[in-house]
Amino acid sequence: MSRGRFEQRVLGLVTLGLVAFGLVMVFSATSAPAALANGDPMGFLVRQSVYALAGIVLLAFFSRFDYHGLRRLAPLFVVVSLALCLAVLVAAPPINGARRWFVVGPVSVQPSELAKLALCVWVCARLARRPAPRRLGELIKPVGLVTGLFAGLIVLEPDLGTTIALAIMVGGVLLVSGTPTRLLALASMLALGIGAAAIWMEPYRRARFFSFLHPTVDPQGAGYQISQSMISVGSGRWSGRGLGHGVGPLFYLPEAHTDMISATVGEELGLIGLALLVAAFVIFAWAGFRVALSCRDPFGKRLAAGITTLVCGQAAVNLAATLGIAPLTGIPLPFVSYGGSSLIVLLAGVGVLLNIAVNERVVEARVRDRSRGNRRSRASRARGRGSASGARRDRDIRRVGGSRRVAAGS
Repeated sequence: MSRGRFEQRVLGLVTLGLVAFGLVMVFSATSAPAALANGDPMGFLVRQSVYALAGIVLLAFFSRFDYHGLRRLAPLFVVVSLALCLAVLVAAPPINGARRWFVVGPVSVQPSELAKLALCVWVCARLARRPAPRRLGELIKPVGLVTGLFAGLIVLEPDLGTTIALAIMVGGVLLVSGTPTRLLALASMLALGIGAAAIWMEPYRRARFFSFLHPTVDPQGAGYQISQSMISVGSGRWSGRGLGHGVGPLFYLPEAHTDMISATVGEELGLIGLALLVAAFVIFAWAGFRVALSCRDPFGKRLAAGITTLVCGQAAVNLAATLGIAPLTGIPLPFVSYGGSSLIVLLAGVGVLLNIAVNERVVEARVRDRSRGNRRSRASRARGRGSASGARRDRDIRRVGGSRRVAAGS
């Protein structure tokens, strides 16, 4: 089996398995509440199936598209994504107090999901051409500035969860690029400080954070969602209540089919189901980082690490919030939670990852070309200095010889 074929098959099978599992769980979490509300029990399943089909088409396309072409398109991706993130703040209708979606008929588009992949491609293209930043000033300009611009626009929507996902993804790319750990630690402390300020400035974020610290203080108010999430997971015990038999999605658990779908899995499939779900993302991380480590192309190495970090970082934050280990942030579970924009964009990203796994073509980074050019220029300058000094020595010898002849003639 050629290089990367095994990892490609593992990634493809795990991804498609998670998508199929997500369809089952979305139907299980939404069919009974929709029927009780005199709605269509199949509505969410049909829409999610359409999103999944569109995403799989993009996965197949990008798995055959040479990923090197994305490097040339990276600036365009960033500009378009920034424009969409700005436009959604101005033109999008408010939904649940947030401006995150463009609504076109039955379809809603979330620009911040596209921003994740666009920023990942641009950061990887940037760092593949230049040495890894060694000082804070090098990190801030321009990677930190562009990331901060995206984060600021997305926080205004408001959507702190997507901002956290962006920060995790950029951190993973910087680590693979060779950025010193002390600089990453300093940048993480600055990011945490800015995040703490963003939490403190919004009352609902403050309430969420304090409910995470003390979920039983206000179980009917700010701590309601996290309390119901832990109750749902605990009531599932080892093997769960069974598919479609969960009580949380019916009456108690908010957003059971989106942000809290992990709690639905825990209630209906128990600890065994949650453990298998975690194992699937661990296998995805193992195969994705193997692709990154074995890739010889600087851009492909960083892009594979960035996509893998984006998927598995989101999964870790979602599962931690569901289990009460981290505050609620509104990050969906990749491939499993209901949501068209997230599913389509992540499936397209996996397609790029599959292409990196088997694409043997190596495009050297410009930083290496510059280093070779610098070595050549230094060598040529040394030769020039050597020839110049040699010429000066010849002139001195001729001058001395001439003076000796003059002296002899006199």
